[in-house]
Amino acid sequence: MTSGAGEQAPRDGRPEPRRLWAALRARLAPRRVRAALSVALVLALAGVLFTASAQLARGTERRHPQDLPQLVESEENRADALSGHVDGLRSEVDQLTDAEPGAVPTGDATTMRNGSVEAGLTAVTGPGVVVSLTDAPSTGNYPAEITPDDLVVHQQDVQAVINALWAGGAEAMMLQDQRVTATTAFRCVGNVLSLGGRLYSPPFKVSAIGDPDSLRAALDRSPEIAVYQQYVQAVDLGWKVKDDDSLSLPAAPPPSLQYATVPAGTDPFSDASK
Repeated sequence: MTSGAGEQAPRDGRPEPRRLWAALRARLAPRRVRAALSVALVLALAGVLFTASAQLARGTERRHPQDLPQLVESEENRADALSGHVDGLRSEVDQLTDAEPGAVPTGDATTMRNGSVEAGLTAVTGPGVVVSLTDAPSTGNYPAEITPDDLVVHQQDVQAVINALWAGGAEAMMLQDQRVTATTAFRCVGNVLSLGGRLYSPPFKVSAIGDPDSLRAALDRSPEIAVYQQYVQAVDLGWKVKDDDSLSLPAAPPPSLQYATVPAGTDPFSDASK
């Protein structure tokens, strides 16, 4: 079969080369656009990541230490410095009080002294007992029902000892190296004791001045301590009570109390239900 004038017959039924390239370009155009957009998106994300990394690198200079022992040591040093500052201020107050005319309080001297001891504002010495509590060994042939939580001294264990000693007639008390008063607060985090802005590791020691026999009897009567004694037998929790003929307990820092006040213009005796 022949073609008309000006036309070129295709060979073997295939399209002309020019038509083939045009078709290929038409198919490749959308792919090129998508590739360009993908490259742009990757570059933008890389820029964001580089910027964030630079900001984090600059910010680490202003952060607190991430190492826990280092952080604990730093806080303990700060607490020691503040404690020293408080001691200096207390000494200054005492000197000014002694120099003030008429500063000597009137009243019964024995009552004043006993009140000062009970408030923990006076250093005291005398016979008493020292109770030590410590964690059980971390490894041992324990029964299957024993958990790691059973192997450590808890806050309620220390509190049970303090309550029993007060009930036994303790005249003054000290937890670790700090005087125990009506405003003393402590808590245990894991096996670490937080007290007065300081952290202590076991053993935890409670020292109490009073009649040793009465204090020991009060410890034996405590139901909470009886439960603790069961774990002493089961997992070897630490428990030790010893008499001391001459305990020395330091004075506690002066209390810093805050109290509520009635807003100005409010009658505290008005009937709120009206």
